[in-house]
Amino acid sequence: MGVRLLHYSDVENAYDSPDRIGRLAGTIQALRDDTTLVLGTGDNTAPGVLALVSEGRQSLDFFTAVTPDAETFGNHDFDFGPNITQELIHDSPQVWLSANITDGDAAFAEVPSTLVIERAGTRIGLTGVTDPETADIHSNAGLTITDPVTAVQDAITALQAEDMDHIVVLAHLREEYEREIAESTPVDVVLGGHVHSERCEHIAGTVLLRPGATGRSIWEVNLSDHITTTSHSVADGPLDEHVANRLRERMDEAGLTEMIATVKEPIHRDQYTRYGGECRIANFVTDAYRWATGADVSVADTGGIRDGPPLAGEVTVADVIGISPFEGQLYTLEVSGAEIHTLLENMTCPEHAPPELPWWGHFSGMHVTWDLQNESVHQVTVNSRVLDPNREYTVAAPGFVVQWDGEFSPLSDEHVIDEWGIQYEALLDYAHEHGLTPCIDGRIIAGEGHSE
Repeated sequence: MGVRLLHYSDVENAYDSPDRIGRLAGTIQALRDDTTLVLGTGDNTAPGVLALVSEGRQSLDFFTAVTPDAETFGNHDFDFGPNITQELIHDSPQVWLSANITDGDAAFAEVPSTLVIERAGTRIGLTGVTDPETADIHSNAGLTITDPVTAVQDAITALQAEDMDHIVVLAHLREEYEREIAESTPVDVVLGGHVHSERCEHIAGTVLLRPGATGRSIWEVNLSDHITTTSHSVADGPLDEHVANRLRERMDEAGLTEMIATVKEPIHRDQYTRYGGECRIANFVTDAYRWATGADVSVADTGGIRDGPPLAGEVTVADVIGISPFEGQLYTLEVSGAEIHTLLENMTCPEHAPPELPWWGHFSGMHVTWDLQNESVHQVTVNSRVLDPNREYTVAAPGFVVQWDGEFSPLSDEHVIDEWGIQYEALLDYAHEHGLTPCIDGRIIAGEGHSE
């Protein structure tokens, strides 16, 4: 048997479920032996409720237990600024790799672009790359992120000079970048993250894998002459009780275990629920934003509502914050009806969205009729009145929506007229006042086409 890889990624808010992160650690420990490399591909320090409280340091409980061999950066590993990221690099046991990140203060000058590890007489060359959009998301961090494909090509040139048996890329990238790396380089395996769906694909002789998000599974890769892969579910894995107990202590100390509401009908929040159309979890979030600010309407980005198990039974403070565990401001903006229509067009069925996941944003205070045939917004009403393109409306939105060009480009800082406070506090206040009883009210109506 050749060298084995164990791959985890996008752990994110699994830290808010002590048993799950304990079983993730226990599963890795049970599978590991002297021929194994344990590798992470980003977003393994944040986001999450405990991440907010400890600025990502809750991840050290997991890292210390499983002692990964190498890790690369995800976009959320910079949520608390590059200085905090540097502290986590220093205090964690693994080697952090990046072939395409630098910053103006040269804080990442000591982060290597490549790493060579030998196991059982086999030499494995590693490099790591991060999605360039991370520099835009964290525009105040001073990061420079170069083209990941070119960075991998340069890293491979350096590794090949050292006589490698296998080359593995740790990638926190969109799928198109991973495909280009597979098609343009002699890489054996691309271990991926960032995208939250599982993946096992072979392209141009390269194996491309993703374990999905929130610590639910890991990939095992056997780097023998014929590369084989096995997915391991964490749910039934052995529990590392020390890790689980340490995270429970962190949650208790931060007051996150207080019960805030009881949910009788589970509220689902997997990606197919959130991106597939109107859903109860998104209605709760957007209703809370509109209620807190008193705006005419509210919007939220689907990605800002995080994956996780359904909310059911006794729901705690941590559960509610974990729906959208970000410290961004909730803003009120003033925009025209025409701009709202453009916003809705942009956040439904964007070019890079698969057809079964068309809704990249959600809203409250509006009802939208969507033309399935033409993939366009047909009609919008606000408070039962047809949207007036010439009228000014107030819109509540979280900071990411305001500051991100992409699907939410009609909204910007220049439209802001008020700041409410931290966005997740609106969710807590609303849950305290109204409980957690969102329903489907037909705010998104899909039709087969309309004639003008």
